[in-house]
Amino acid sequence: MLGNTTDVVGKKTIRVVAAVVEREGRYLITQRREQAVLALRWEFPGGKVEQNEADEDALARELDERLGARANIGKKLGEKIHEYDGYRVALALYQATLIEGKPIYAKKVNDFRWVASSDFDQYNFPDADQATMDQLLGFTR
Repeated sequence: MLGNTTDVVGKKTIRVVAAVVEREGRYLITQRREQAVLALRWEFPGGKVEQNEADEDALARELDERLGARANIGKKLGEKIHEYDGYRVALALYQATLIEGKPIYAKKVNDFRWVASSDFDQYNFPDADQATMDQLLGFTR
């Protein structure tokens, strides 16, 4: 899917991509900045897909912009649409491998961490991310 927004039945849909980066049984997660929507919540790294931008290109760009990290984007792992008040998010998760092996800095995020999936419940994730993570990891809530 190209582009980041689609108007469906008067509700804006925002196309978002996120990377599932695993290393030694831990996953890379990032924390939203204080001034962001859903402030200080944790998520897989990624961001919005721009108009006429492919998912994989958007994800590579977002990883570089937010973490100073270059990555090889792999296969699509899943997609979920989540309804929020006034808009919906179409979130696609992709497998990714960092080229340099680690993020360089937290530029457009508050923080980043490597976390075991068994510890995800200690972090506050947005609903769309939580639903997609649950689907990916085979959880039911």
